[in-house]
Amino acid sequence: MRFDLTDLSLFRHVVEAGSITHGSGRAHLALAAASTRIRNMEEALGAPLLVRGRHGVTPTPAGRTLLQHARTILLQAERLREDLGAYARGLAGQVRLLSNTNALTEFLPETLSSFLAAHPHISVDLQERLSDEIVGLIAEGFADVGIVSGTVDVGGLTTYPFRSDRFVLVVARDHPLARRAKIGFAEVLDHDFVGLDRASALQRFLADKASRVGRPLRLRVQLRSFDAVCRLVERNVGVGIVPETTVRWAAQAMAIKAVALTDAWALRDLTICVRDRDALPPYARQLVDHMRANAG
Repeated sequence: MRFDLTDLSLFRHVVEAGSITHGSGRAHLALAAASTRIRNMEEALGAPLLVRGRHGVTPTPAGRTLLQHARTILLQAERLREDLGAYARGLAGQVRLLSNTNALTEFLPETLSSFLAAHPHISVDLQERLSDEIVGLIAEGFADVGIVSGTVDVGGLTTYPFRSDRFVLVVARDHPLARRAKIGFAEVLDHDFVGLDRASALQRFLADKASRVGRPLRLRVQLRSFDAVCRLVERNVGVGIVPETTVRWAAQAMAIKAVALTDAWALRDLTICVRDRDALPPYARQLVDHMRANAG
């Protein structure tokens, strides 16, 4: 049984598209060639991989097993290409780092800038994700290092403390809620919000928290930074949820006020997580050690 990378990529595209026709297009293969490859794979295996119907195809149990392995192998192949490409560009290696919104905006810029300055031959591929997504992706080997909320279940991953912060409600100084010392998130949902882009991990997190109490998040405008959120909050466009560290410096120049959130999730102990530090590439271990040395 011999399946090459083209076979595996084609099979993944076919299953994800639900059609050999559409899958062959995604794989940039002619339909006849794609059909032949799928048939040859089934013959080599001695079992069907797809159930063919009037409305498309679905994987058989054998097909689902193949799909799982195909995704893993294709991911590893892509990583191999990227890592070798880093050498071609004169770099010693690339670290894949996943982070939630809070760590990415408040703490990582300073930490990464000092690390990259000290290691000019290392690059960092940084992506923003939800904490629970990060745990799963680190466990699957999708990335080297993750920064997650300390409240998320990390399973068998190795963890190290990184930083601590707290989410607060930020309001204009003349807003009715500015008189409150603390408030619960559910009560805030009566007001309009200024938030981050819908794709941001924090915004998805807050939308989920709102849906859990059966309330929508009334977003008036969505922006790309906490600084921009604070500026529109100052203009009474709405209220916002931002890290307390953001409000500390923003309040020096803006007419805004922080109101403590009573929800347990508002306190954010940020944690570094890896599958196995000793199994990481040397350059990834160096980043982990640098972040641990700059934790606080």
